[in-house]
Amino acid sequence: MKVNITETVLRDANQSLIATRMPFSEFEPILGTLDKAGYYSLECWGGATFDSCLRYLDEDPWERLRKIKAACPNTKLQMLLRGQNLLGYRHYPDDVVRLFVRKSVENGIDIIRIFDALNDITNIKTAVDETLRCGAVASGTICYTLSPIHNPETFVKLARQIESLGVQSICVKDMAGILTPKEGYDLVKALKENVKVPIAVHTHSTAGLGFMTLLECVKAGADIIDTAISCFSGGTSQPATETMVYSLRQYGYETGVSPKICKKINDYFKPYKTEVLNDGTLNPLVLGTQADVLHYQIPGGMLSNLVAQLKAQNALDRLDEVLAETPRVRKDLGYPPLVTPLSQMVGVQAASNVLAGERYKNVSTEIKNYIKGEYGKAPGEINPEVAEKILGGEKPVTGRFADTLEPEVEKAREYLGDTAESDEDVLSYIAFPAQAEAFFEKRGQKKKYTFKYDVKEIT
Repeated sequence: MKVNITETVLRDANQSLIATRMPFSEFEPILGTLDKAGYYSLECWGGATFDSCLRYLDEDPWERLRKIKAACPNTKLQMLLRGQNLLGYRHYPDDVVRLFVRKSVENGIDIIRIFDALNDITNIKTAVDETLRCGAVASGTICYTLSPIHNPETFVKLARQIESLGVQSICVKDMAGILTPKEGYDLVKALKENVKVPIAVHTHSTAGLGFMTLLECVKAGADIIDTAISCFSGGTSQPATETMVYSLRQYGYETGVSPKICKKINDYFKPYKTEVLNDGTLNPLVLGTQADVLHYQIPGGMLSNLVAQLKAQNALDRLDEVLAETPRVRKDLGYPPLVTPLSQMVGVQAASNVLAGERYKNVSTEIKNYIKGEYGKAPGEINPEVAEKILGGEKPVTGRFADTLEPEVEKAREYLGDTAESDEDVLSYIAFPAQAEAFFEKRGQKKKYTFKYDVKEIT
């Protein structure tokens, strides 16, 4: 029996533990070894990597992807895409979504795991369709969460709808690490009985459940699991690759992953882990087991970002208050799954409520737009008192919000002119305008002051 392994050290492990601050230069030397390990895929792009490259690392995310592809020709490259949100924090029109998917595939992506933060299937249709048109693997995704309105029956129904779009696999995305071993077994078993495509399982070790949950999901028939090389595993990251490979082999499962090569990979990353621990990039807080997540349901990347935000405001001592406020905000908003961008939005609002001393005194534009319906249909009923306080007399959106948006690609091309050297630049600008323009300016300065001289012998 074969279980495929997706390695997350280049994306989600990095994002969950150190807020996606690992520059390309840190992992470039080990890419060739990663390519030989026997992984089903390397999750290396999407999620917060795009934003982080432009905002913090002074890197072109597209160039990063091309370099990874060149160094890893034998392993499928995988990315995480937020459906109509792409990799940004708002909905984009269909022309942007289609071009982004097409360019992602052209630059090296083989598998696109596509989800919507609200499990609103209308928000993933365009991305799935374009992925299939481009010949890449479309992995439709269920954002797993617990609430009075979420249960196995609703997830099976959603899986059937996702399968009808033509996806080649379905992923159970447990971004908060709250999927228990029994719930995981029961859900995967139900999915295997109701859909025909392979099932992938993604979880985190935050609550200490990850190893057990993945093992039980495999026993129930899961075809693909996500793991992280051991020194970047655990805590808010994924269960360790080496440990899962070792355990699965004892149960008679083959993964195709080489333990010897995994050791080389882990040995390579160990010094970097020590470095980020010493400079504070990796906070030890996110490395431990936090059983409270079963109540708060806060995903790894969200927790590490919350810690960073509060630390920046000298308010880290109020973390427990913010964690307690988070489920209250989530209930007010109709129980959205806590996954990007909703996890950040809910977390920021919870922090704002606590630090301001008054609930919803300060409200972000994103929360207001969510209540208006610009992110899709809320899973449950939004607290009418909160909606009234935030919206006032504004009317909510009806129908699919993306259908109301004007095309953006041509307008962006015209605006950027010669500044944009490619459609990839145009897409970077559309996703993160300020960060992209700052990056383009730095790039232009570097080129301006790069001179080539003809050296002649002086006699």
